[in-house]
Order: sequence, then structure tokens, then C-alpha cells
Amino acid sequence: MERYLVPVTPSPSKFKPILRPRWKRRLIELDGRFDSKYRHLFSRLLTESYSEILSFAHSYHIRGAPCQTHINQITSAADINQQMPLRKQGISALDFDSKGIYLASVTKSGCLTVHDVETLQSLSMEHPSSLIEDDEGKHLLHLSTCQQLDVVRWNLANQDEVACTSMKSYEVLVFDIGYMSTEPTEMLRKRPTLTIHGRGVHNGLSDIAFISSDESRLLASDTSGVISVWDRRMSTLPCLELTTNSNGALNTVQINVENQVLFGAGKHGIIYMWDLRGGRTSAAFQSHKETYHPPLTSVKLATALEEIRPLKAQSDIFPKEIHSIDLDPSCPYQLAFHLDDGWSGVLDIHKFQVTHIHCPPPAWLNGSDNLANFSYLRKPSWLPAHSVYAVGSSCDNGIHLLDFYPGPTSPCHVDYKNHLCCWFPKDFGHTKVKILITMMWKIVRIGVKSFG
Repeated sequence: MERYLVPVTPSPSKFKPILRPRWKRRLIELDGRFDSKYRHLFSRLLTESYSEILSFAHSYHIRGAPCQTHINQITSAADINQQMPLRKQGISALDFDSKGIYLASVTKSGCLTVHDVETLQSLSMEHPSSLIEDDEGKHLLHLSTCQQLDVVRWNLANQDEVACTSMKSYEVLVFDIGYMSTEPTEMLRKRPTLTIHGRGVHNGLSDIAFISSDESRLLASDTSGVISVWDRRMSTLPCLELTTNSNGALNTVQINVENQVLFGAGKHGIIYMWDLRGGRTSAAFQSHKETYHPPLTSVKLATALEEIRPLKAQSDIFPKEIHSIDLDPSCPYQLAFHLDDGWSGVLDIHKFQVTHIHCPPPAWLNGSDNLANFSYLRKPSWLPAHSVYAVGSSCDNGIHLLDFYPGPTSPCHVDYKNHLCCWFPKDFGHTKVKILITMMWKIVRIGVKSFG
């Protein structure tokens, strides 16, 4: 029988197994958790699926008569020679509560409205058209303050309260939506600034921030470079003031999750930092007397941008006004900023370095020459997860969803080009990689123009 057996060829001494990439989906099913890089990979599919579902016209009435915002909209539509642009009369600020149940909004004409998000979603299902008239009986609160409103914020420690203020007012109006009252439950005032002649000058307020661990404390920045801090249990006047040693306007303030570090930025293109835990500002929340505290440190954003060599080689960098700053909820050391010319980026507050940058094309390149779009403050916002920064376009009708993931895999990262080089063999050549990257950007721009 042995002569009918087929001889077996001897196997090599060293067997080289075939290396196959690990199946990421199976790995997730086994581990029971999502890797951060895996979430980042599929977050791009999520952002591509976003689209406008519905828009609501502010056509509300108070005691049977149209509200001031509604009247201004009708007047602007009838008078084409109106000096004030339409967007200056529209909604100026939005803010969700911490659970995403309620949405508060204010208008330039002085209207404050609070909606139930679930009700808005049900209306979008009932009315598939892009613009509908909202049912006035379904919003929780709508009132007119008879003054311009530019900012609205929910009280993080008491979700029944909203606060709003204006660039033309030195008062913070606090409303309790549980009382359904047309009058504010509390009105906080800022102390006037004394001039060299001894006269008091009231400066408008630009932004509001609440302390998440104490419902009685809140902060507001003004147009003279001062942040006022109120303790509502003591007085309607500020208990202390944080200064920048400058008369430039502060447009935005942001406090970290631990309520320990406060950030502010404004007209001069500088990001200020007050450390509420110790150092020179250690008495900020301990003293109950009116005191003045300078910032612990500051970062000149133009200097940080000059450290990005490719950016410095392609454009002239000079100080620009900062419209907004915002901390990333999914990565607390990333502080996003937005400039007056439409640029956006991320400052690493651990290293004080700019890690991400997005420079949209100038308005004249797209055939837009509307300077009114640059005359108002834009307040972008982070998405709750995946480090995506939503920025309103300064020259188009739409928003930019910017991938600010903390790492070189983000297209907006300053080291993104170097990260692409690792995809190719070492002998591929730097010139070929550069040409290939240039071709990729041209294809992307052609695709954007085709779908735009």
C-alpha cells in the first residue's frame, strides 16, 4: 500500500504567517468599547449626514399684536432701502440647556423665547416643508424686553433660569421659566467705569458664564476689558472684577469644567487666563469685597500662529479680533477660537500652542462682497462629541463642520501633511507626495464647487 501514497513535499524551516489587518468591528464586539480613533473615523460619516430639517419663522404675537421682532421683519421686507441689514434684526444667540430638552433664543429686537426641543421635532415631522409658521401655543416662553439682546445662557446649576444681556446694556436680566412672568426675577447691574473727569460711563456686556457648582454666581465680560463677578446672595452689584490691564473689549468668556480656570478673549487678539485656584487670582471667589484681579497669564494668538511655518510662509499674520472661544467638551485641554476674518483654530492650553487651524477662502474669491457679515460677532459651538466645531460661514449661507480631533489624523491639524507621508513608502519621494497632496486638494475643491 505504501507505493500508492503520494509523497509530501517538506515544509520550509521558517514559516512566515500571512499578516492580515485586525477586523475593527469584531474587535469592538469582543472588547465592548469603542476606540477613540475608531469613533473619529466614523464621526465623518455622521457629519456628512447632517442636513437642514426645518426652519421656524419668528412670527409671534404678544397680547394679540405682533412682537417687535415680527414687526421689524415685516418692515425690512417692505422697505428695501432699510439701513440695518436683515440679519441684524434676526436671532442673535441660541443656547440649549444641559440635557438638551429646552432651547432658549434671543433676538436683536429684544425677544426672549424658550422652546421644547421635542415639540420642535414633532413639528418637523408633521410639516415636511422647509419653512413653517410655529404654533405659538407650543413654546414655553415668549416675551419682549424692549431692548436689544445679544447673549442668552442657561444657569448650569439651576435649569429653570436663563440670563440674557446686550452689548448696549450694563444689566443682566435673569428669568425663571417656571414663573411664566414677563418681568425678570432679578436684574444685575454693573458698576459704571469712572473717566479721568470723574464721570461714570456704563459699558455694554458681551458674554455671560455661570458657575456650574453654585447657582448664585455668574460672570459677564464687557466692552472695556473687565469681567464682573456677581454673588446674587449678597447684592445685585458685582462683588469683584477681573481686569485685563487693557481698555480693549472682551467679546467672550469661558470657564472650565472644574470651575477653576477662567478664559477671556477679545478685540486685541489676546487670550487671557485667570487661575481661580491660586496664584495672583486666588482670592477671586473668596473675598466678598470689590477687588480687582489681573490675569495670571495671557497668550498673544498672532505670535502662536507665527510658529506654524507653512502658515507664516503663505500669509501675513497680524493681531486679529477674537470673536469667540470655547472649550471642547470631549477634550478639555482644547480651546477653540474664532477670529473676525473667519479663521478658526484650537489652542492647546497645556502647551500654549496652536494645534489646529482652518482658514476659509476670502469672501471676494467666492464673489461675495458683503461687509455686513463681518460687523457682528459670530459664536461657533462644539458638537457634544467627536471634537467637531460648527462655525457659521462668513460669506455663504451655511456652516462649516470642522474636524478638530486631537491628533494628526485631523485634516485641520498643523502636522496633517507629515501624517500623510507615513502612508507612502520611504522611497516614494517628498516631491511626489507634495504633488499628490496638491492634486487631492484640487479634487476636493472641484467636488465642493460641484455640490455647492
